[in-house]
Amino acid sequence: MNDWHKSSYSSTGGQCVEVREHVAGADVRDTQNRDLGHLTVPGTEWVALLARVRAEG
Repeated sequence: MNDWHKSSYSSTGGQCVEVREHVAGADVRDTQNRDLGHLTVPGTEWVALLARVRAEG
């Protein structure tokens, strides 16, 4: 998967993040500041983050 998509945990009030998942992990960027780049999260940390968010959600 190499396409950017809006996080399902983002609010609809304009404070959104986009995610692009790949073999090595995921890239995350602010939808309002795409030109500023993105953060790359390693796969093991991305999986741990998602598990924590789901457990608390």
